[in-house]
Amino acid sequence: MRAFALVLTAAAVLASGCSSPAGDDARVEAGPGVGQDSIALGVLTDMTGPFSTSAKLRITAYELFLEQLNARGGVCGREVELRTADHGYDVNRALEGFFRLEPEVLGFIDITGAPMTEALEPEILQTRVLAAPASWSASLLGNPHMMVVGTTYDLDVINGMDHLRANGVIRDGDTIGHIHVDSDYGDNGLEGSQFAAQQWGMRLVTKSVAETDTDLAEEVAQLRAAGAKAVLLSTAPTQTAVAVGVAAQLGWQVPFMVNAVGYDPQMLDTPAAPAVLKQVLVVSPIAPFATDQPGPRAVAEAFGKAHPDLVPSAFVDHGYATATAFATVLEKACQAGDLTRDGVLRAFQDTASVDTGGLTGPLRFSLAGRPSSTQSYVARPSRDVPGGLEVVAELFESELVPLKGTRAR
Repeated sequence: MRAFALVLTAAAVLASGCSSPAGDDARVEAGPGVGQDSIALGVLTDMTGPFSTSAKLRITAYELFLEQLNARGGVCGREVELRTADHGYDVNRALEGFFRLEPEVLGFIDITGAPMTEALEPEILQTRVLAAPASWSASLLGNPHMMVVGTTYDLDVINGMDHLRANGVIRDGDTIGHIHVDSDYGDNGLEGSQFAAQQWGMRLVTKSVAETDTDLAEEVAQLRAAGAKAVLLSTAPTQTAVAVGVAAQLGWQVPFMVNAVGYDPQMLDTPAAPAVLKQVLVVSPIAPFATDQPGPRAVAEAFGKAHPDLVPSAFVDHGYATATAFATVLEKACQAGDLTRDGVLRAFQDTASVDTGGLTGPLRFSLAGRPSSTQSYVARPSRDVPGGLEVVAELFESELVPLKGTRAR
């Protein structure tokens, strides 16, 4: 693990401002989870359920970052450590895990699952913990305790549509399809397509599906009959593979633009792989693992040295970016001499700039009700690069993004 220091020192942009001298800790007011030598952060995630693959990669990335942070002296001379609870994507288990961890931690660097995050919102507000949900839903922007790291689903969809329009795939007045899950994720993605379609005079045909639906043949056939020039997908990865596979069986060569959480490199090992490789693009707030930017390059090299047997994905970059942002906030709280939960919240709401070296767009948490970033990557599925995604468009923002309404805190 000491080899990480040599790699990540070269990417100083990720490490700047994320450590503090041990001599400062005597004057720091401490809250739950803060001891003389350590700061504990909670991870409430899905280690054994449907999102275990991505959850484990994020945790690996948190550990990768914290190894480097602690080697530089930690925060306020304290090592930052993780306390983890597995909820297996079950709300009741998530509540149990939260109640067990909450007294022991300063904040939560990870809360996985929209149903779990929603159920825990009252507890998060009451206990005043800063929490980083593994989500990019704009609905979370109304909660001043939520650290949403990156561009929200709706703005990603707008940026994805802009990419298709700029490359002549879709034009003003065209019919566009959008299949979305009936959830906070899908509904927020739909907000983006509705806004862009209205601005560009496009006809939007939408199809809502349940999170558990596995047969999308009817929805795909209806969009084909409607004459859709492109299809947006705010779906689960299995549903993405099914939808694209159905289109291929119908001989429908329409392009699909997928939200990042709707893609998993494992679908390249399914019968739908040829169609996925040919027809799918992914729009993402987080850099694909193989992105040629300073932050992703450093993370990829360090991850490869530490875990040569693990198959990476963009969730490694997601975890590292979240850890970078969380550590920046803790450092600001340390500098203010206040590592209580209220002190961390004040530091969070006063954080105007976090440079992740291209793991995300520049992050800003100080604007109430605004996404921390508004830029997206567009990538194409590929077997030729680690992580299964090849970048086709670097971070960019559609001209429509500044016009899109936001939610106030």
